[in-house]
Amino acid sequence: MIAQTENKIYTLEEYLELEIASELRNEYRNGEIIPMTGGTPNHNDISGNLYILLKTALKGKNYRTFHVDQRLWIPATSIYTYPDVMVSAKPLEFQPGRKDTIVHPCFIGEVLSKSTQNYDRSEKFAAYRTISTFQEYLLIDQYRIHVEHYVKTGANQWIFSEYDDSNITLSLNAFESQVTIADIYENIDFTNS
Repeated sequence: MIAQTENKIYTLEEYLELEIASELRNEYRNGEIIPMTGGTPNHNDISGNLYILLKTALKGKNYRTFHVDQRLWIPATSIYTYPDVMVSAKPLEFQPGRKDTIVHPCFIGEVLSKSTQNYDRSEKFAAYRTISTFQEYLLIDQYRIHVEHYVKTGANQWIFSEYDDSNITLSLNAFESQVTIADIYENIDFTNS
């Protein structure tokens, strides 16, 4: 675990050194180290369901699918983060000098929690949009059936769609695949949310 000193600004090198030794995951945002708290069972199942759906749909295709523990570097905003689900085209591109941090996802999926939903929709999404290969963003509510889907259509242009119906099939444009909302929410119990 990284012991965080209040208001200490860390260099990228200090963060990476601490992160490698840490048992917990931590984000890096402009010199600050932000601990990633543990998720709920719904959060875990939803992100796992999406990972399995994408991993299966992309089998044999020119993509790699990652779940929770793959670090992403966003150089334009000096952020290291761990998206819930991320897809990158092959061959993988790594941060220069690293073999554990990728830099070029085409798809990111995040499961929303009460503590991170505003950040995931605003500053984090803005940071993701600085990645030239990033084409598609899926935000999934863990407290009710609700999916927000953003698709890049051109430079600085995104189409936003939202869905509250589990019978909807989403077309994922980044790699021409489809998933149903019902499958994303498989075995989710909203009574204890």
